[in-house]
This record gives sequence, C-alpha cells and structure tokens, in this order.
Amino acid sequence: MTIAVTAPPLPKDLDDLLRRLRLPHLRRLAPEVLATARTQRWEPSEVLRVLLAEEVEGRERSATATRRGAAGFPTGKTFSGWDESACSIPRPTQAALRTLEWIRRRENLVVCGPSGTGKSYFLEALGQAAVEAGLKVAWFTLESLGALVRRSRADDSVVKAVQRILRAELVVVDDIGLLPVSPDAAEGLYRVVDVAYERRSVAVSSNLHPAGFDELMPKTLATATVDRLLHHAHLCVTSGESVRLAQATAGVGVQPLSPTDALPVLSSPSSQRRRSGAGS
Repeated sequence: MTIAVTAPPLPKDLDDLLRRLRLPHLRRLAPEVLATARTQRWEPSEVLRVLLAEEVEGRERSATATRRGAAGFPTGKTFSGWDESACSIPRPTQAALRTLEWIRRRENLVVCGPSGTGKSYFLEALGQAAVEAGLKVAWFTLESLGALVRRSRADDSVVKAVQRILRAELVVVDDIGLLPVSPDAAEGLYRVVDVAYERRSVAVSSNLHPAGFDELMPKTLATATVDRLLHHAHLCVTSGESVRLAQATAGVGVQPLSPTDALPVLSSPSSQRRRSGAGS
C-alpha cells in the first residue's frame, strides 16, 4: 500500500470525534490514508479496513510497551542475541520452554547452576517473549522482593502487595543464593510461591539447587517453599564455565581501545592563567 507523503488535515469536527472515541492511531494515519484513497480510488471498505487495522496494531504496540515497562526487566535482553549452543540446557528443552505453554498451564520453572551460565539471560528472554505474546510479567530479585515485603509490613499490606504481584501470569525471582537471605526476603519468596501455587507461573534462577534452600532460610519455611515450587515445575540445571569470564579471558567483553579513545588532558585553572598572562 502506498501512502501519500503529504495530506490535508482532517476537518476539525472529525478530528474531535476521533479524539472523543479515543482512536489516536487511526486519527494519526487518517489524513494520509484518505488522501491516498482518493488518489487510488479505494473502495470504502478498504479505507475502513486500513484505518481499523492501524488502530488495532497501534493499541497492541502500546499495550506491549506498557507490559514491558511494568515488568521491570533488568537489562532488556531477548532471544535475538541468545546463543542456544552456548547454554548447557538441552536444545529441545529450550525450544519447549520458548513456546510458553508451561506458563499457560500455570507451571513453574527453576533454573539453577553456577554463576555466568546464562540463567538470568534465559529467564529474561523468556519473560520478554511472554510480554510479546500478550502476557503480564513481574520481575524481582530476592532482595527487591524482600524490600517490598518490608515496606508493606509498615502499613500491614503484605497480603495486598503479594496479590498485586500475582496479577502477572509469570513472576520471576532472580539470583537466589548470591547473597544472604533476609527474613523479609524469605517470607516474600514463600508468600509469592504459596499464593501462585496452581494459579500462576513462578520462574526462579538460583546458584543453589532448591534442595539446598534450607541453607538460605529457616528449614520449615524452605521446605514449604520448595514443596510448592517444585510440584509443577520444570527443573533445568546449568553447568560449565562462566560465559562472562570466558569472554573476558578471550578479550571479547570490551571494544578494543584506539588512540582516538584517549581523553583530552585538562589543564588546571592556574596553568590557564599563566598561559593567558604570557600571551598578553
């Protein structure tokens, strides 16, 4: 479809109607579409189809951007930069998880293994794919989840805070096992897993296998959390050397330096005054 480069604006009364109907994407494209339709003698139904399709696509783009912003992803990594051959998770398992059917079935995902083996990257890419598929995602580290519980306890709204989190179809808790777990973080993890049980999907990344969670939190709380987390869960154990460390060792973690990267040498105010005096 060819759209005219310039077109007269819509009549004010029509523009006002589109504003009142809250059709911003249709209103934006309408002048060009109508001008092209007149030139190319489109059928009225084609004009309507093009305009409505633009409104639908625009709303979908806006909704996706809103879901992505609300998710709180840490870096914006997606599968466009993912190297499945560099991950120790079997390729068939990766492919099955990328279908997102496990989220629609309200199943969980646990990815555990050494640091640098792609756990967080894989979970974020899955979360980004879920957002693109129209699903709501909520991303937390264990520390940020604990901070949320601590803030909510001040006004006795912990239950409501967890319920708000569970408006998302997928809740991700990243980096379990890297730092000591505070009582608030342990409580937050249990509450999320408990309320989500068979209602929402929870995905976690951890340096420890869930069997070792009692090293991080009280045994009773750890047992109850792991019991609910693993009952309907896909467990993926990563292995191998750190990808980040391998890239650093190979020198591919940074751009090569060049002489043009050198910063200019700034002279002190006193030296500038001396040079100024010498030239006067």
